[in-house]
Amino acid sequence: MALVDETIGAEDAIAVTPSDTADLELGLCKGIWVGVAGNVQITTARGRTAVYVAMTAGVTHPIRAKRIWSTGTTATSILALY
Repeated sequence: MALVDETIGAEDAIAVTPSDTADLELGLCKGIWVGVAGNVQITTARGRTAVYVAMTAGVTHPIRAKRIWSTGTTATSILALY
């Protein structure tokens, strides 16, 4: 899998169903967009788990993630950007 070029804006977006067992459908994303504010727990590009607290709605967050967890995620209407 090629590394994400962070100098180029998103070319695609896919709705995310947070999951404690499955990685993102299209693999490592280059950003996350949140429609309804809240916490988002992710697995990072390097395999660590982190919780982003109080992510702002309507903003593109430049976070590379492999997974968006159901546990620890309270934000909704999440898009993974590619």
